[in-house]
Parts: sequence; C-alpha cells; structure tokens
Amino acid sequence: MLYCFGGSVLSSLMLAEPPVGFLANSTNIFLASSVWYLVFFCPHDIVYRCFSFLPLRLMIAGMKEVTRTWKITAGVAHANSHYKNAWLIMVAVGWARGAGGGLISNFEQLVRGVWKPESNELLKMSYPVKVALVGAVLFTLQHAQNLPIARHNLMFFYTTFLVVTKVTMMLTQSAVSPFAPFESVLGRMLFGWQQTPSKVKAEARVSSNGTSSVCDRSAGEASESIKKRQAKKTE
Repeated sequence: MLYCFGGSVLSSLMLAEPPVGFLANSTNIFLASSVWYLVFFCPHDIVYRCFSFLPLRLMIAGMKEVTRTWKITAGVAHANSHYKNAWLIMVAVGWARGAGGGLISNFEQLVRGVWKPESNELLKMSYPVKVALVGAVLFTLQHAQNLPIARHNLMFFYTTFLVVTKVTMMLTQSAVSPFAPFESVLGRMLFGWQQTPSKVKAEARVSSNGTSSVCDRSAGEASESIKKRQAKKTE
C-alpha cells in the first residue's frame, strides 16, 4: 500500500494533511489488494503469466503513464488551492503525486526490513522520477499562465511523450534515460567536465608506464656508454 499510494501519502505529509486519507477510498484499496493477491497468490501463477504477455504489458504500461499525468495535474491544482501561486510547493506536490512510489521507496524498504541507501531516488533518480519532475514543472508553469499552451493540449503532448517513450524502452529493453544526452550537456556547461575514477586510474597507469619506460631507456643508455669507455681503456 505504501508503494501503490506513496504519492498520496507523501503529498499529504507535505501539506499537513492526514497521511491515511487514501484509506477513505475503499474502492481503490480493494482494487489494489485484489491485484496484489492475484499476482502473487493465484494458483499456478496464471495472472502473472497473463500479464507477462508483451502486448498486455505494453497496454498496462501505457495506462499507467496516463494516470501519472492525471496525478501530476491533480497535485499541482491541490497545492495551488492551499498556497496560491507558490511555484516551489506546486512543483514539489505535483512531483510527489506523480512519482511518490519511487520517492518513498526507501521508507517502504525500511518497513520491509530491507535497507538499501544506495538506491535513494533523490541522489540517483530513475527515469519515472525524472519525467515526473519535468511534468510537475511544466504543469506548474501552465497553471501560473506562464506557458502559452492550453492545459488539455499540454496534457495530450506530455502523455503522448510518456507513452511513446515507455513503450519504446520496453520494446528495445533499454534502461538508458532519454534525458541522458541533455544531462551530459548541461552537466558540462554548468559544472564542467569531470573524469570518472576509471579514466583517472587508466591515465595514471599510462603515465606510470611511460615514466618507467623512460627510466629503463636512460639506464640502458648509461650502461652502454660505460661499456664503450671500458672497451676504449682496454684498447
């Protein structure tokens, strides 16, 4: 339940509302519980095998991205009802609604007794968390009338981008974020180009090999000159 309704719990905590408010909707609770039971405890894993069928998986993934758009817009509007034109709060609440399951994953792991601090979404964001943040910023700008586009048009283009990107990543089995090229360019522009530890170690090895070869060459030349001097003396 924490993972399914993580966005509602996190946004409620941010707006000083009861975090158990999602329990008031018994239909969603029953639906989530039924899906969880059928996926994990259905005889012979029939439901899991059915949902492993690729076309069905693609359809469900597309439906999930559609609901992500509605969650972000609802979070932005809900935050604006509490704090008028507070951009940061609107972005934060919309982001929490759209990617609450990922943002609250560390707490969910702690409840299950599995602690993985290296998988913190705030330090190393996954693609759903990144795209939810971008959507929260866009819908906040549109809600504040600083983006010259209608709300339904923005929802259509944003949802289309989400569905197409998700389906493409599933078909190509690629885990690379579509924002990776932009992130690398912005990182070099804002923070400069930084070498990875592996590259630094490789360059250090090359330099050490170069210095050792130079030392070997100089030692060899010195030994040859000494031999020539000794030969002249004997002559």
